[in-house]
Amino acid sequence: MALTREYKATVLARIKRDPKFAKALYAEAVNALLEGETDEGLSMLRDLVHAGITFKELSKQTGLGEKTLHRMLSPRGNPTTRNLFTVTKAICESMGITPQCKFAV
Repeated sequence: MALTREYKATVLARIKRDPKFAKALYAEAVNALLEGETDEGLSMLRDLVHAGITFKELSKQTGLGEKTLHRMLSPRGNPTTRNLFTVTKAICESMGITPQCKFAV
């Protein structure tokens, strides 16, 4: 089922106005990536970039080109681990998120 613009616009607006939602979405994105759900994780990161920080600003912070960032976070993106962590760190810093790792035993 294809997503509509209304849905995307709603998500982006919520990210902009609700820091708790943005933090939860970031956590879900990282969890999705760790669980091997790469497409979903990259999609959520892309939404965070669109709403919280622009690709232009992300490019300045990471030293990666805008086109490279768009390709990395696209549905067919295949970022290197180094670039992915660089991007996630920049998103955290721009949104004031302090990541916390919790391990279940």
